[in-house]
Order: sequence, then C-alpha cells, then structure tokens
Amino acid sequence: MHRKKAITPFGWEIKRRLAELEMDQKTFCELHDIPPSRLSNLINGSRKAARYRKQVSELLGLSSENHPGSVQSRYQDSEAVGARR
Repeated sequence: MHRKKAITPFGWEIKRRLAELEMDQKTFCELHDIPPSRLSNLINGSRKAARYRKQVSELLGLSSENHPGSVQSRYQDSEAVGARR
C-alpha cells in the first residue's frame, strides 16, 4: 500500500514518541483536544498547522523549530534561496 504523502522527519518523531508512550494518535488527540486531521497534517507535512505543531512539540517534548524536512524549515530555506538571487 502506497501513501499519498511521505511521512516527514518530524512526523516520524511524533510517531516514535507516541510509541514510547504506548499511545495511538486518536487517543493523543482526544486527550489534548487536537483535531486528528491536524496531527495527520503534521505527520505528513501537508499543512503548516503552526498552532498545533507547537502544542504537539511541547506535549511530546519534541523540537519543531528548524527541523530538517519540516514545513517551517522548507519555507525558511526557500526564503534564503530567494534572498540570494
């Protein structure tokens, strides 16, 4: 089975941390009032979801700032490329 979107490095961190906590995505979302679609967006990198990115990072003890492959770092990288032109 092929995924439409690849899981981002930040997404793998989320999945790894949830596995360490022995918690599934649905339970995590219910406990912390996070829409499951937004957690999915973070895992797949399909949307920025900045508010939830910060919340998930804090709850799971992850570093979301300038993480390679993150939407934010890709945006900053593209700005840097644009600035060099």
